[in-house]
Amino acid sequence: MKVGIPKEVYPGERRVAATPETAKRLMKLGFDVLIEKRAGASANFTDEAYIQAECTIVPDAPTLWAQSDIVLKVRPPQMHPEIGKHETELLREGGTQIGFIWPAQNPDLLDKLAARKATVLAMDAVPRITRAQKMDALSSMANLAGYRAVIEAANHFGRFFNGQITAAGKVQPAKVLVIGAGVAGLAAIGTAKNLGAIVRAFDTRLVVKEQVKSLGAEFLELNFAEDGTGEGGYAKVMSEEFIKAEMELFAAQAQEVDIIITTALIPGKKAPVLITQEMVESMKEGSVIVDMAAEQGGNCACTHPGEVYCYKGVTIVGLTDLPSRMAQQASQLYGNNLYHLLEEMGGAKNYKVDLENEVIRGTLVVHQGEITWPPPKKMVGAQGEEKQEEKKKEPTLVVPPSLPIASSPTSSSSSKVSNNLLWLIFVGLALVGIGISAPASFLSHLIVFVLACFVGWQVIWNVKPALHTPLMSVTNAISGIIIIGGMLQLSGVSSSSTILGAIAIFVGTINISGGFLVTQRMLRMFQK
Repeated sequence: MKVGIPKEVYPGERRVAATPETAKRLMKLGFDVLIEKRAGASANFTDEAYIQAECTIVPDAPTLWAQSDIVLKVRPPQMHPEIGKHETELLREGGTQIGFIWPAQNPDLLDKLAARKATVLAMDAVPRITRAQKMDALSSMANLAGYRAVIEAANHFGRFFNGQITAAGKVQPAKVLVIGAGVAGLAAIGTAKNLGAIVRAFDTRLVVKEQVKSLGAEFLELNFAEDGTGEGGYAKVMSEEFIKAEMELFAAQAQEVDIIITTALIPGKKAPVLITQEMVESMKEGSVIVDMAAEQGGNCACTHPGEVYCYKGVTIVGLTDLPSRMAQQASQLYGNNLYHLLEEMGGAKNYKVDLENEVIRGTLVVHQGEITWPPPKKMVGAQGEEKQEEKKKEPTLVVPPSLPIASSPTSSSSSKVSNNLLWLIFVGLALVGIGISAPASFLSHLIVFVLACFVGWQVIWNVKPALHTPLMSVTNAISGIIIIGGMLQLSGVSSSSTILGAIAIFVGTINISGGFLVTQRMLRMFQK
């Protein structure tokens, strides 16, 4: 199978769907990789680099689209400025295209692709589940965008981010407010904090509070018992009362902070306006707003998508190509996402659009000319099992997840006691059998072994789990066994066994002490 990588034609787009490194990985899956001439030039990937990676350079876009079984793109198909044809017309009938599609915003594009009997997978529709993280292009691009947003803010701010005391005077640290603590928001928080700023963050989803605090930022909360966690990890639309309190919070913060970075988006909908014109006018002169939702209308009422301009002393950054401004890194991460998706589909030899695969089915928007977006929703129960939506609503008995259904607490506890008793009887009979049949020399070693195991186990069992990682627990348990064995050898007659026992105790003690020190250091990293 042939995979084609065309040159992106969207104005200002510098990314490319495959780098020389990711192209090699695609070849290991059995694909032949075709690259349009100068497709990676804007991302600093030369044609020579692709040739060295054993890719085939194709001179023009029509030839590449015609020869490719699968076309990998970054931006959705659009009118090609040089050829005068829409890229959907270049896709051969029955072909496959993978890239960002944004099906909710582009229903006409889906119709055009369906008319070509195409199969289309949208990288922006990859399900936000653990198994699909390596294919989650939205997260990889948002991570870069969050970092770049802080860099753009620092460039236009014109002052230090960190506080300084110099002979020339004292410089106060910059105050940064990040609205939205998703992937982009967390990346922005981490970058701003590393530059020395005082960082505050707000999100309607209370589950991100610990993540924000772990990065050293202050999490702003409202006195509301309403949670904004929606489907797929995104935020949901909040109540009018919550929005009113939220806007009051933003108005107060706008007068205090120097930089505001907004990331709030709900898929398929226009970006909510969170920073009003009055808030912008109340900000200090020289302040900066970076609106990362500019492409969907913007979170700031004064944002001009694609522009950077000054409004009454406040610089408003409405750039819509933040990941593209880090084209080389963005192309590498996006290429990895595409590689993992094609690997999930079986590579070239076992290539298959598996509708039973929840990752592939969620990503699929057009299948052999039939529009399949949006995918069927699944209900997730309290225990995590996925359930199809019930066709008939019947009265059911609701049982709290903490209570067992099949048996009562009394019966379950009595069964555990009986099981433990059976094990004790079995172990006792086994030890009696060994004691009767085994020689005296073996019994002395068996006693040492059992005692060392028991004491080593107790050393770990009685320590709070918070002080251990699982790996430290295992290594310290083994070291405890070694120490007990070494202590028993100190009473031996042989001088060599005494020396070896002392060495074992010394090394085991170092290991246990070092384990606790490392664990304490790890715990301190997550404390403010």
